[in-house]
Amino acid sequence: MPFIDIAKIPALELLPGCRLRTPYGKNIMMSYLEMEAGAEVPLHHHPHEQAGMLLQGKLELTIGDETRLVEAGSMFIIPPNTPHRARAVAGNALVLDIFSPVREDYAEMFNKHVPVDG
Repeated sequence: MPFIDIAKIPALELLPGCRLRTPYGKNIMMSYLEMEAGAEVPLHHHPHEQAGMLLQGKLELTIGDETRLVEAGSMFIIPPNTPHRARAVAGNALVLDIFSPVREDYAEMFNKHVPVDG
């Protein structure tokens, strides 16, 4: 899957108001996350390193002990096992996250809903 048309990937509702598309390769996963105004990804952590960029909107983003209001164009890196959360404020938000290694839980969800080209 070297070229990806994100519009052709079905969105999965991970949490209320949070729709996710997660194409991935052998060692890296992309997560295209659409958040409705007020939607929240609650405080959580995982063993994967996560980097991201806010493409549209505003987020109240907590990483570890620090919370900031970030706007489109902001980038962030979340070390493995670091607690973090995000909430869309003042409208919808669009986030591109990158995970390494691939998140097995997301890959399993993605594989159940996306047909494999053959």
